[in-house]
Amino acid sequence: MQAQASAPSPPRLASRASRRRALISLTPLIDVVFILLIFFMLASSFLDWRAIELNAPAQAAAGASVEGALLVEVRSDGLRLSGETVSLDGLATRVAARIETTPDQRVLVRPASGVALQEAVAVLDRLTAAGVSELSLVRDGAN
Repeated sequence: MQAQASAPSPPRLASRASRRRALISLTPLIDVVFILLIFFMLASSFLDWRAIELNAPAQAAAGASVEGALLVEVRSDGLRLSGETVSLDGLATRVAARIETTPDQRVLVRPASGVALQEAVAVLDRLTAAGVSELSLVRDGAN
């Protein structure tokens, strides 16, 4: 009778299955959630998005409105204001001085082909900050 009591009993399948379910840990799931949270916090941008208003004149009316306007060319080798090479700061300074004397001064910005859009947007943003209210983006007639 003692031999039967000391022999190990065979494991029961039902109790083993229920034990495994209880061993599922939430730690990896919480780790993944924190990694996703950190990813989205680092990937998100908190920049101040602003819209730049541009005048888009009709093709026929564009010729008449160009007279007296300042032409800013955004080229791959730099900026040009009415044919003179200027820096972005110099451009803003000169245009702001012109705006003080002529508040409704029209400024045309013409990016050359191959120039990154971000450079043209930076120029537009800088001109808007300088106080230009009549701002137009023009393109070459050959395109």
